Amino acid sequence: MRPSELRKMFGLEDTYWWFVARRELVRELLLKYCGRQRGRTRILDIGCGGGAGLVVFSSLGRAIGLDRSEEALRLSRSRGDFPLVCGAAERLPLIDDSVDVITALDVLEHIPDDAAAAAEMARVCKPGGLAIITVPAYQSLWSEHDEALDHVRRYRAGQVRRLMERAGMRVLALSYCITLLLPVIFTFRTAQKLLGPPNRGRPKTALRPLPALPNRLLVMLLRLETAWLLRVPLPFGVSVVCVAQKPKRRDV
Repeated sequence: MRPSELRKMFGLEDTYWWFVARRELVRELLLKYCGRQRGRTRILDIGCGGGAGLVVFSSLGRAIGLDRSEEALRLSRSRGDFPLVCGAAERLPLIDDSVDVITALDVLEHIPDDAAAAAEMARVCKPGGLAIITVPAYQSLWSEHDEALDHVRRYRAGQVRRLMERAGMRVLALSYCITLLLPVIFTFRTAQKLLGPPNRGRPKTALRPLPALPNRLLVMLLRLETAWLLRVPLPFGVSVVCVAQKPKRRDV
């Protein structure tokens, strides 16, 4: 990711509704699927970016950040004394069976060989360990935002399932999310394609600060959505979320 976009995200990720809701969703999934191991869980956050996720995950276990960007690691370091590793998702510098949970939040869409990254997650996960993944949904929603973030693709839920199963992981939960906002975002992206991008020259993301009240309302709306998603998968949305488990030795 371009350093300028990374710094912009760092300035927004503590409060901006998208980042807040995504972290809260992943936190709830962690509590649901490995709550009994709380405090003993070793959590590797691949593509840790500015480190806001590490702050949340450290309340649930030993959080470790990994990113290929030195700038991202510098920003993460400013948030706390977390173990940080410079490395690529498709060549993780960790030994086999060494972490309890891997999070990869909007990471796989940046990687040309996403199958190699999924295989690496399976390799370093302990037997019975989890991978929690989010990716942007639907190639039809491709826009200048994706280009500014150096995305390679967007996904359907079935593609994520096949990706993780081919890596040897068992999918425990799979759902779309950011469902309630899909009509608004689809309409905006379609209009953008028809009218042409508003930014000439270098693409820019759609991330813009919002006034406090609408930002807070969006966070509250997505909290309700998360409560529903934890019980029933959602049929469509702007993103896909997946929880996959590495089989235990006796299950292989």
